Amino acid sequence: MGLKNRPLDTNWLEDFCALAETGSFSRAAEARAIAQPAFSRHIRALEEWVGADLFDRSTHPTELTAAGHKFLPLLKQVMADLEAARIKALAAHAQDAASLRFAATHLLSLMFFPRWLTRLEAELGVGAIQMMSDSFQACEDLMAQRRVQFLLCHRHPDVASRLDETPYPMVRLGTDVLMPVSAPAAGSTDAPAHALAGKGAVPFLAYGPASGLGRIVMSQLRQKSVRDGHVQATFVGPHATLLRSMAVQGRGVAWLPAMLVQDDLDAGRLVRAGGPEWDIPLEICLYRQPFDMAQVAERLWALAQGAPAP
Repeated sequence: MGLKNRPLDTNWLEDFCALAETGSFSRAAEARAIAQPAFSRHIRALEEWVGADLFDRSTHPTELTAAGHKFLPLLKQVMADLEAARIKALAAHAQDAASLRFAATHLLSLMFFPRWLTRLEAELGVGAIQMMSDSFQACEDLMAQRRVQFLLCHRHPDVASRLDETPYPMVRLGTDVLMPVSAPAAGSTDAPAHALAGKGAVPFLAYGPASGLGRIVMSQLRQKSVRDGHVQATFVGPHATLLRSMAVQGRGVAWLPAMLVQDDLDAGRLVRAGGPEWDIPLEICLYRQPFDMAQVAERLWALAQGAPAP
């Protein structure tokens, strides 16, 4: 006995409990719906795995040995724990299958996602929704790790990301525009404190390296052949809402999404720092995982594409 490297068959455990309850090999085998010779082999195999006789075969009915008496209550607890673990795992699977997991860049998670989802959820009938809001780079990582089903972000067709290179399926949900803005000059309601048309260096409120909007702005400034020194980064921030606050305080020019600054433009807290030629058009896009997803996620994708939900 004591074959420690032998794998344990959980059917043996059920067989053990049946024999302990009936005290009869024949009745226990019948209850387990297997032939008695096979049942006897299972019991012997379990005893070899344990390393001790669990039943006294010289008695009628068959009785547990001291080792069997010690083994039985512990085994029942283990089996109860296994069943509880199975039930919890199934419940978690069911919840996961009925839930939607999104990653979204900071601004879109606040200003676009709630309204967009409201338009869909009546038809979609979603369950739980998990939103992870972070930088574009972090959202890319979440998609690569398959921790989310969808990624909502701004995109420019000339600035490819890892999602475009793989590629991940994508649908365009709307448009936006990055516009250069500044606080108004002192005593003015429409002239910028920092103008791109000026001759001197313009203080530039820049996005950090993890920002997707930052990649787009720098790419487009290079394409516009902005001369060295014309815009000089004086502040670097991780997301648009922080750069907006710095711009309102008069600290420089920031390229900010129209959805974020339109109220500021209307109220005169910010003004345009350059003409429309400095604007950068954006797409609002939803990416999805390239493999089959849960039914509720596939329904959302179909709705996002404008197709009837399956």
